[in-house]
Amino acid sequence: MKFLDEAKIYTRSGHGGPGAISFRREAHVPFGGPDGGDGGRGGNIVALAVNGLNTLIDYRYQQHFKAESGRPGAGRDRSGASGKDVILRLPIGTQILSDDQQTVLADLTYEGQSIILAKGGTGGKGNAFFKSSTNRAPRKSQSGENGHEMWVWLRLKLIADAGLLGMPNAGKSTFLSAVSAARPKIADYPFTTLHPSLGVVGIDGKEFVMADIPGLIEGAHEGAGLGHRFLGHVERCRTLLHLIDATGENPVAAWKMLRAELKAYGGDLYDKPEIVGLTKLDATPEGYAVDLIKALKDEGAGTVLTLSAVTGTGVTPVLRQLIDVIEESRATEQELKEAVQWSP
Repeated sequence: MKFLDEAKIYTRSGHGGPGAISFRREAHVPFGGPDGGDGGRGGNIVALAVNGLNTLIDYRYQQHFKAESGRPGAGRDRSGASGKDVILRLPIGTQILSDDQQTVLADLTYEGQSIILAKGGTGGKGNAFFKSSTNRAPRKSQSGENGHEMWVWLRLKLIADAGLLGMPNAGKSTFLSAVSAARPKIADYPFTTLHPSLGVVGIDGKEFVMADIPGLIEGAHEGAGLGHRFLGHVERCRTLLHLIDATGENPVAAWKMLRAELKAYGGDLYDKPEIVGLTKLDATPEGYAVDLIKALKDEGAGTVLTLSAVTGTGVTPVLRQLIDVIEESRATEQELKEAVQWSP
């Protein structure tokens, strides 16, 4: 299935049905009075977060969604049927934004979460509603309320426990394929990965989800190389694994550049726990790793580990470091939930 993390769609809720003008006509019942029923409610446009989806590709081929209008009222006090709702089934992690992309209308973060994007119009009142002591035979009714229409943007931000960051060709996809069942495209040239991938990683009987995003370049926070959209996929991660190609021209400068991009992007990406992993050390001179680790720590890097996804060397310590941070974050999150539940 092709990956798509952004789509623009048109939504329109159903119009309310008109009320009826009707009078009771029955043998031996003179002056039967009004019996016009109300119109039905228009259908809603509902966004629903469902499990098992990780792309918005369906919304590339169908972009217009119109709910059914309510049926008209009828005589004998019969109300019109309500219009059917249109349910937009979206991946967990989808944000719904206004047409100008400045206002977040909804953020679907858990399975089963739903929100009414466009409420259907209210059905009009029939003439029976207007009967009074001074007007026994009203000849008026209401037309139904119009539905609401708008264009909205759907933007998917993948939900994962750990995010893989790095410049192009740093070995991120190789690492993900080595530690999970995910099979992203791998090749010896930059920008092999063109869209994010998810993989479930297991270590010491525990599991977590890891997201691999395409390589980032300078100016990513401004959209260079679609970096702004890719950074959004690790915005919800609990921790970041920053892979650095030790054979690169200046690994320390590469780390500093990406840290600057995280800070410029905003949110709390810059403050998330980070583990730095040095890759491709088998192609460097002996003792180079020690000097590189020292240089990174001198520049402010926290935990720096060495690894080789190809040979498996150093992979287990990295995974254990990641799961420790993730477990701590999960425990803190659970404590906050329990505190909210018990608050008066």
